[in-house]
Amino acid sequence: MKLIDTPNLDDHDGFYAELLAAHRGLSEAQSHALNAQLVLILANHIGDRQVLSEALDLARKR
Repeated sequence: MKLIDTPNLDDHDGFYAELLAAHRGLSEAQSHALNAQLVLILANHIGDRQVLSEALDLARKR
């Protein structure tokens, strides 16, 4: 599997709105915890350490 780093999400605006809504009403600590849980859930779904390492590198560069 290779990291997809080009737009690949249907309705990205809708997902972004849903992500913001999930954070609504949370404290800063709760918001950080939500982000951490989401990252771990998606990392588990991806399941490929090389892809996850590539994603970490890309995120740090951006």
